[in-house]
Amino acid sequence: MSEPPIIDIRKFTGGGDDDGGGGDISENGKALARLLPLLALAFILLGSSSTAVFTVEPEEEGVILRFGEYSRTVEPGLHFKLPSPVETVWKVPTQRQLKEEFGFRTLKADVRSEYTSKGLDDEKLMLTGDLNVAVVEWIAQYRVKDPYKFLFKVRNVRSTFRDMNEAVMRQIVGDRSVTEVLTIGRQEIESEAQRLLQERCDEYETGIQVEQVVLQNVTPPDPVKPSFDEVNQAQQERERLINEAKTAFNKVIPAARGQAEEMIAKAEGYAVERTNRASGEAGRFSALREAYDEAPEVTRKRLYLETMTEVYPKAKRKILMSEGGTGVLPLLDLQGGE
Repeated sequence: MSEPPIIDIRKFTGGGDDDGGGGDISENGKALARLLPLLALAFILLGSSSTAVFTVEPEEEGVILRFGEYSRTVEPGLHFKLPSPVETVWKVPTQRQLKEEFGFRTLKADVRSEYTSKGLDDEKLMLTGDLNVAVVEWIAQYRVKDPYKFLFKVRNVRSTFRDMNEAVMRQIVGDRSVTEVLTIGRQEIESEAQRLLQERCDEYETGIQVEQVVLQNVTPPDPVKPSFDEVNQAQQERERLINEAKTAFNKVIPAARGQAEEMIAKAEGYAVERTNRASGEAGRFSALREAYDEAPEVTRKRLYLETMTEVYPKAKRKILMSEGGTGVLPLLDLQGGE
């Protein structure tokens, strides 16, 4: 069997013979010890340089802190900062619409979403102004308009925003009757809630812009739902009958008013016509009277001729007699025609 090869370690340590090898090893160790701090510093600089460059997404804004104190806010894009832990960056989604759910929670958002309202009675049960109870579920949609205020002005801003939502909604519902809350007052409640909620957010400097408040489901409590449905049906029937009566009223009354106005207009026109005709005849008679007074014979003859001009064409049978005829009984053709 062959002998294993012998490896001289001095070839790898730079050593020579026994008399000079020890000094060379000592010198190499000292050089290595001097390089270790530089290598450590190089590794630190290399690691920290990776934290000096960061990217802010299009829907975000970056808030930079220097030793934990606010320094500046940067827009979307590629940016540089001092390495950590000197400067750190917090990214806030300012262009993303966020939402908070009240009275229910979304378990699964899909084509057919799944919801639950178990254990949330404290949120959704509210007392109305007429001392009834309503179940109110709603959504508050918002976005961050001021990242600095959102991060540093209010502690636990999300919890504060939820508390403000509940306070505002209970105030609005408490000022209205249960019928108004459940039926006709939904849109007004949404608008009023958005306005009051925005005022609270601005007052507390939360940095939140309220986009919309939407009532998802407003119903009476389960034990009184059947009775409420009956009342609601009766109210709907009443509204239907009222609308039918208004329709009949709008159909008959305007027609009658139109006929009355037409008759009045005809009567007024007839009165004006008769008055004008009487005035004209009176004027004509006065003119004839004046002409007659000035020339009686001429006027009498003219009137006679005008009258005969109107009467003569209407007579079907005409008998002409001489003014100077002498017989007691003139011969008349009684069997003839005209």
